[in-house]
Parts: sequence; C-alpha cells; structure tokens
Amino acid sequence: MIEQTAAWVADAADATLRAGDARAPGPRRAVIDTREVERGDLFVGLRGSRADGGAFASDALAAGAWGVMVSGDHAARAAGAAPAGAHVLEVGDPLASLGSLARAWRHVLGARVIGVTGSTGKTSTKDILAALLAPHLTTHASRENFNTEIGLPLTVLEAQEGTQALVLEMAMRGEGQIAELTAIAEPDAGVIVNVGPVHLELLGTVERVAAAKAELIRDLRPGAACVVPAGEALLREHLREDIETITFGPGGEVMLLAFERGPGRGGSADIEARGQRVALELSFDEPHNLLNTLAAVGAALAVGVKPAGRLDARFSSLRGEVVELPGGVTVVNDCYNANPMSMRAALQHLAETPADRRLAVLGTMAELGEGSQRFHEEIGDEARALGIDVLVTVGEEATPYLDGFAGETYAAGTPEEASALLEEIAQPGDRVLVKGSRSVGLERVLN
Repeated sequence: MIEQTAAWVADAADATLRAGDARAPGPRRAVIDTREVERGDLFVGLRGSRADGGAFASDALAAGAWGVMVSGDHAARAAGAAPAGAHVLEVGDPLASLGSLARAWRHVLGARVIGVTGSTGKTSTKDILAALLAPHLTTHASRENFNTEIGLPLTVLEAQEGTQALVLEMAMRGEGQIAELTAIAEPDAGVIVNVGPVHLELLGTVERVAAAKAELIRDLRPGAACVVPAGEALLREHLREDIETITFGPGGEVMLLAFERGPGRGGSADIEARGQRVALELSFDEPHNLLNTLAAVGAALAVGVKPAGRLDARFSSLRGEVVELPGGVTVVNDCYNANPMSMRAALQHLAETPADRRLAVLGTMAELGEGSQRFHEEIGDEARALGIDVLVTVGEEATPYLDGFAGETYAAGTPEEASALLEEIAQPGDRVLVKGSRSVGLERVLN
C-alpha cells in the first residue's frame, strides 16, 4: 500500500483528482492491464499504438480498482460513472505521470536504489544482487522483464513501506532510454555489466551502444557509485571523478580468486572485494554468472553491504533453466534472448559441462544490423571450436550458423519442428542448449 493519501498521489503524479476522497489512503500498486486489476490497484490507462488504455477505465473500476489515472475525455467519463469510493485522476500524459509517481514514492521509501544495465546478463545480475542483499536489507527487485519506461516505475510502485533496497533492471534499444529510467529511479549506484554488439540496427556501432549504456553513469548524482567491468575501454571516457567507481572482473577491485565446484550444480567462490575477502556458496556455476556475481558484489559494497554465506539466486524464467526430461536428456532452457556475447557464454558452458553428447538448438540473434550474417557465422565457428556435437538451427535467419560449423547439423523451420526433431535425435546422456532471441519463441521447443 502506498502509505499516502489520494491527494498526495494526485500531486505526485501531476494529476487532478476528478472523483474520490482526497483524504483516503492511496492504492496498493499500479497496473496497466485491466486483466490484472485487483481490489486496491491504481489502473493507469496508457496510450498504445493499437489502443488507448484509458478507454478501459470503467472496466478497471468495475473490477474493484482503487482508482484510475487516465487522460482527458476518458477521465471525464470515468468520473461520471465511478462507483462510490473510487478515485479518478486526470493527467495529460499517463506514462509521464506514472514515472513521476514512481519517483515520488522512491523518495518516500528512502531505499538504497541500484540500477543495473548491460548488453547481456543484466537480468541475472539483478537476480544475484537481490539475493545478496536480501539477508541484510528488505529488498525489492524488478520482476522478469519489468525493465522499461513502463516496467521500472511499476516495480517501484510495487515496493512496500519499509523497503530498504530497490534493485532495478534498466533496458534500452536506443539513445536516451537509460537516461529516462535513471531520471525516474535516481540510483545511488549504477551497474553496467558489459558492453557488446546489441541493438546495432538502431545504434550502428558498439561505441554508440556504450554511450547509450553510459547514460546511467552520466546521470548519477554526485557522490553516487558506478560498477563497471575492469579495463572496459568503451566506458573509460564516460567515467566521472565526482562519483565512486568500482571495477570488477580480472584485474579489477572485485576479483574471483578461486571457484570450487560442488558435487551438484554450484560451488564455493572465494572473492577479493576491495581488499576484503568474500566467501560465497553459490547455487550456480556458469562462468558468465560467476562474472555477474562479481558485479553484484561490487554493487552490494557500493550500498554498504558485505555479502557472505549461502547464495540461492532465483533466476528469472527462460534464463538458463535446467530441465531434466524423461529418458535421461538434460535441457538448458536459455531462450529469453540472445546476442553474440551471451551466445558465446552459453556455448562455452555447454562445452564445459559433462555429457555424452552436446546439442545446441539455436535461433537467430536479432537486431544485429548489417553484420548479422557475419555474427551468426562466427557463432557457428565458435560452436565447432568448442566441440559441440550437434547443431540445430531454427528459422531461415538462423541458417548462417551452419556455415561456420563442421559437425552434425539440422535446420528446422519452426520451434515445433525443432521439438519434433529433438524427440528423434536426442539420446540418454545428451545435454541440449536451447537459445535464441525472444522473437523466435524457442520456449515452444520444450512445449
């Protein structure tokens, strides 16, 4: 529950209260989909390319919403038909007002806020950081992919009174978007996990990708902290003298000294963190997530927490989920997204994991621009060099993987075809990686 009055909510959102008691307690959270409305929610009617959410204000009120925040005529109609006790807030731009309300609630909470971005691994780093902070601070983190100009403010508004740490994932496809999220979140620390060739269709070069990610550094308040990969030349020009910089990875201030795998998944990590020794028992062992852990440890130190002990990170769905299928086949379901960096990391982990055979079911890596075919061929070559036994491509755009691969190959037109193919070729003892960009829908391979 937002522990403020309806009048405060209206003022924070730059809204006019058209119906409802100004002295009444505020809503418990904000939602943008009438199908998710529960009693006590504030429904925000966003304008979309196909529909205006404000048109569904009456549906939200009928479902028991605390109130609605909509524009113009939608507010007038909602106010005229609002049931007793419901609130109607009129705004000029519902999305801008959602961000303003979230920023105001962030100030009321007074929580330590960490923003996390990067070309790959930002969701897993966010999940790891939330798990590191939870034993020390009451922590709220972004759910799944709530990482846009819509998802981030909704995450902030979900946080309850007493929240001490907010871990907010920040996504982007173009310039200015990280800046917009930073303006809402006002982080005390910002993490850039890495910079790589993503969103090249819009940005063109990796240097411009770095500059877009570095909007997080640029817009931090003086005295805040940034956590960046050690030796990342693409970020060097964006660092600031008036904020604390913490580096992680080989040669950085937060380094992995040793990792000893356990009998199952996971193991013991010995970390040097700015002159301190940090010992963690991890529930995972992927090399890329060990590096993500170093970034998370750096962020924890930035907000005054020294992590220690057992770390059971609950990763968001479709990100490295290990599924044991009948017949002794293990599938790594990592199909939420893909780019050259994350694809190499996933293939490396597949190659290092014990198995009778290693199969890779790969969909296209989207948004790579003019160099797309070359990037796909390079990944095929990487799979060959790592000794992957079988490569299955899904969709016509993924076939360039085959040009760089020399082993057993198959080309499936759809995820359903790949699923049927796997039923035929998978054998007991096989380990199968399923990975591609979200647009491919590779989760259907396991359906």
